[in-house]
Amino acid sequence: MAKNLIGIDLGGTTTKMAFLDENGEVLDKWRVLTDTSDKGAHIVENIVKSINKHIEDSDKTINDFVGIGMGTPGTVNREKGTVSEAFNLNWKDEQPVRELIQNGVGLPFQLDNDANVASLGEYWRGAGSTEDDVVFVTLGTGVGGGVIANGKLLHGVNGGAGEVGHIAVQPNGYLCTCGKKGCLEQYASATGIVHVAKDMSKEFNGHSRLKDLENTDEKITSKMIFYLADNGDILANQVVNRICFYLGLALSDIGNTLNPASIIIGGGVSNAGNTLLQPTTRYFQENAFPSIRDSTKIKLAQLGNDAGVIGAASLALQFR
Repeated sequence: MAKNLIGIDLGGTTTKMAFLDENGEVLDKWRVLTDTSDKGAHIVENIVKSINKHIEDSDKTINDFVGIGMGTPGTVNREKGTVSEAFNLNWKDEQPVRELIQNGVGLPFQLDNDANVASLGEYWRGAGSTEDDVVFVTLGTGVGGGVIANGKLLHGVNGGAGEVGHIAVQPNGYLCTCGKKGCLEQYASATGIVHVAKDMSKEFNGHSRLKDLENTDEKITSKMIFYLADNGDILANQVVNRICFYLGLALSDIGNTLNPASIIIGGGVSNAGNTLLQPTTRYFQENAFPSIRDSTKIKLAQLGNDAGVIGAASLALQFR
């Protein structure tokens, strides 16, 4: 009986792939560069080639696999198995991803949005694995999310459930790529944090290494801002405090609406650990309804970069 799953986590720079067993244990994982040239025409063919080669080089055959699941940026049509408007992949038009991968590898295929898939990973094998009601928030280049209620991933009427990055946290705030103003994504993403730091440093008059770096046009990253905050930089601490206020406020809105057992924070920014978690939890508790505050926990994700491939592989369990 076929027991293994294939997970694909498609990103703008790299595509991560893995073979897993049906319990979600990673057996083998690898990555290839995502070739976005020629309107992203080579992306799927490179995935197919890479999977076929890995099956060939392993001690397995196609019959050892149940199916393939994939997480992708962009607008996903799960019924048709297509992706469109994935601008970081150069996919403006609809791409028949399911058809190409199913035909190319010879296994059934399912796909979903990348943030939803990372949520499924944390729900299946990570920080939410003991709970049926979990919200996952991913803080990376953008801010995404996924909602699991009663053990089921919510998609909403038009696939837009879990768009936590577009909760408005600042009336008339920074303009977002979505056309709206004041979205969480513009404050709590890696790029948003740098934007907040730049603006706050203009107003800051004291001594600060962060301000010195801003004044010399040094390339500043969110990681650097958290590092400086950890090391006592006053401005960096003020920036982190403001970001955590916005994040805690948005999470309290989610908590008050859904009352999940956990809200799990993942993505690259979550590597800041307690420097991010503690103030965010404080602002969440200040803004949450008392019974929510006492029952919904804010946690850090556990799976790191593997959340995507593990969650993607879980999509293939439906083919068992």
